[in-house]
Amino acid sequence: MTATTLAPPLTAAAPPPAAPRARRRSAAPLVLLAPSIVMLVVFIGWPLVQMIVMSFQEYGRAQIFGQPAEFVGLDNYLAVLGDSEFWMVLARSIALCIVCVTATMVLGVLIAVLLTRLGVVMRSAVSIALLLAWAMPALTATIVWGWIFDTQYGLVNYFLSRVTGTDWTGHSWLIDPVSFFAVAAIIITWGAVPFVVFTVYAGFSQVPGEVLEAASLDGASPWKRFRFVTLPYLRSILLVLLILQIIWDLRVFAQIYALQTIGGVRADTNTIGVYIYSVSMASGDLGAGGAISVILVLIMLLVSAYYIRSMLKQEES
Repeated sequence: MTATTLAPPLTAAAPPPAAPRARRRSAAPLVLLAPSIVMLVVFIGWPLVQMIVMSFQEYGRAQIFGQPAEFVGLDNYLAVLGDSEFWMVLARSIALCIVCVTATMVLGVLIAVLLTRLGVVMRSAVSIALLLAWAMPALTATIVWGWIFDTQYGLVNYFLSRVTGTDWTGHSWLIDPVSFFAVAAIIITWGAVPFVVFTVYAGFSQVPGEVLEAASLDGASPWKRFRFVTLPYLRSILLVLLILQIIWDLRVFAQIYALQTIGGVRADTNTIGVYIYSVSMASGDLGAGGAISVILVLIMLLVSAYYIRSMLKQEES
């Protein structure tokens, strides 16, 4: 009796891997983005290039009327950086920016939290009031606030006279630089708070209710729930808001210029935006004004560098 060995079953050969198909990139995204790209190049890119070129030229009133501009290299930058007034204006602008951004972010988050606690009627009323404040142009708002702080008929002086028993009629809030910037900070914060409120209030919808409920069942206080649960979900939103507010408040122009027109001393209350306007238009030195503008752009890029780096890291991951 002979043993028979069974041959192993034949297995079908695996088919060769299919060659990767070349991905055909559609032109539709570029077509859809083309209008926006053209608008950015025309209205932002080209003026920015002109400003940079002008900052390396001697560009004054003669060049405005057709005389060729002379290339002066870094002379405009050296003159600006060597001017003590520029550094004083820059420090003043940064200090005002810190105060306004801090007040705007704190008040914006607090009011957004308040909206979540209000009923439908009160929440609608507060939202409409915020929208009206946000929709008012900066120049119009500054004029209205200028009336409120008017020396003779202002509501603030009248209220202080009634409360303190001292006659505040004739007191100027704009003649002193400290009170001038206090009024300016109120106006700037008043106009910027609604944007922060609506953005943060919309961001609350990203916080899962189950997580908040679980934290509440674990005995976490409202402050701890807000700090350890809500804030981590809002961190990216708050970071974007912070950077936008720094950029907007650092280059503020309309409110400061209008207050100076109403009664402020321009030499003691210039911020970087008004200073660029004064150097470029009043003095007619567009080259120096372009150099200051480029320096301001570089400062803003440094401010937003952290956000840009974190955003790129998120895209890579």
